[in-house]
Amino acid sequence: MNPAAGVTLSADEQVARIFAWRRGFNAMHLIDLGIRLGLFKALAEHPGQTEAELAAALGLHAPYVQVWCTTAYSLELLEADERDGFRLAPHVDGMLANEAHPRYLGGYVRLGTEFATDDYRRAAVAFHTGAVTPYQGRSREFAQAVTQAIAGVNVMVARKILPGLSGLAERLRAGGRLLEVGCGTGFMQLQLARAFPQARLTGVDIDPTGLDAARAAVRAAGLDERIDILEGDVGRVVPAASFDLVLMVEVLHEIDPALRADVVAACARALVPGGWLVIVDETYPSTLDQARQAPYRFALQTGLEELMWGNVVPTREEQERLLRGAGFDGPIERSLFGEGFTLLVAQRAA
Repeated sequence: MNPAAGVTLSADEQVARIFAWRRGFNAMHLIDLGIRLGLFKALAEHPGQTEAELAAALGLHAPYVQVWCTTAYSLELLEADERDGFRLAPHVDGMLANEAHPRYLGGYVRLGTEFATDDYRRAAVAFHTGAVTPYQGRSREFAQAVTQAIAGVNVMVARKILPGLSGLAERLRAGGRLLEVGCGTGFMQLQLARAFPQARLTGVDIDPTGLDAARAAVRAAGLDERIDILEGDVGRVVPAASFDLVLMVEVLHEIDPALRADVVAACARALVPGGWLVIVDETYPSTLDQARQAPYRFALQTGLEELMWGNVVPTREEQERLLRGAGFDGPIERSLFGEGFTLLVAQRAA
């Protein structure tokens, strides 16, 4: 029985769903190949190429490129006609050919085809042992892939969400202080520096690999005077009552559940009276009924894909319990955006 539709699926319908999921697996690898081989970029720069022209331009085996193009066309990633050759379908340029575009998804695809695939290969053993390979201490390539995977979310937070929060945006534009907990490779710090040119920024993380990349990015951007990058536990390295905003983007679910209350409490202590805590994360279903509802699909996917990272996506009840326990006794603003991201906004008492 499918409760959402109120009908029982037939055996053929169940088979069709499995075949569709298998096609999705192939689609992700086709996209990954298109990015790594430069096929999407080549078509973005010179639309209207034939398979043979693409193969010649990129030094690839023409029969393989022909199969790739035909399959990409069937997936509606490419458009084509017999006279003008192949071109990218609408919006594919930004999503798969332009790393600077806010909707670019190449990092998210790579996170699945490369790193998640390796995790799944080890999963059968891990299900027996409970072994995890946490985010911290993985390779620089992994840290960069994660950064790229959530780059669009970071851009949206810096350019749209924070500027839209009344009172907070004005304080940052007037030279306020902002702390990002879990700054990773520093991508968000650079976005925030552009969005709020007068604000003073600090990023903190416990992963030395990401922090090395963050410091290098800050130096390269010439922002050493405005951005501080700190290593260590936020409760130890950040002064109390020193920030107008504490921000966490896709970090809460990466914190060990046993440590979350302490981290959120430390974030609250870091705020000046009247300061804001802004969290962007995912919300895991609290019931089985919710597990079949659309708003929870992305959280469920994250919960499975990051299982072997040791990550546990919090439910709504846990999120609110953490905020209340940290002393946020006023309204907790909650909204949903994108493919399933939860925005939480709470303000410390003045």
